[in-house]
Amino acid sequence: MARVSGKNSWALLLLILAGIVLGGFIGYLAKDISGFSWLNYGQNFSLGDTDGAGIIRLNLGVMVISFGLSIKITIASIIGVVLAIIIYRKL
Repeated sequence: MARVSGKNSWALLLLILAGIVLGGFIGYLAKDISGFSWLNYGQNFSLGDTDGAGIIRLNLGVMVISFGLSIKITIASIIGVVLAIIIYRKL
């Protein structure tokens, strides 16, 4: 990624990732609180089997390694991304 108008796009990427992680964590913590349970509402997206075994399997005889990807997007993580972008623009 290149520098865009004097700002580092790696910083934007790190802020967005931090927003996703912190938003997901806050959504997880708020799932049992009646007024804030809506923050944990979201959708799962995954590549691989529904049991989490992964899409690519590497059988080495002694062990089996599975590779896959699963992403859960929640309302709180979307809010975290929006806040990360606002913080980036203010810097």
